Amino acid sequence: MASKNTICLWYDGTALEAAQFYARTFPDSAVQAVHRAPGDYPAGKEGDVLTVEFTVMGIPCLGLNGGPEFRHNEAFSFQVATEDQAETDRLWNAIVGNCGQESACGWCKDRWGLSWQITPRALTDAITDPDPAAARRAFEAMMQMGKIDIAAIEAARRG
Repeated sequence: MASKNTICLWYDGTALEAAQFYARTFPDSAVQAVHRAPGDYPAGKEGDVLTVEFTVMGIPCLGLNGGPEFRHNEAFSFQVATEDQAETDRLWNAIVGNCGQESACGWCKDRWGLSWQITPRALTDAITDPDPAAARRAFEAMMQMGKIDIAAIEAARRG
């Protein structure tokens, strides 16, 4: 890895599968290297995939096949700023449609339990509107959503 700061994500034997999905789904994402265990370890055997170097939207990551002891949770998530409804729908549907799980307010989880915030820039603009009433209306609309509906957010913002 060339970066001094890399996000290490723990998987239970599925780091390569996850990295390949991210590389197919998100722009500026790729699998760079797969490293096999030089010996047996608690979660695997010599020759098993131990780590996977990959990027997600330009962010360097290391997938570690560490075993079942630790699970992903909402304390960590990737936030993806989308430009329009088509991009929002494509990314949301790719994650949820690949055995993922819907959540609230633009959040979802992938099949490995990693949380994603699929956040249209229009939503960010709306909930930070300098008009407190417009921001509140947009925020209240967002609180009722799973996947973000940009047209509904913009309508709420306008009042």
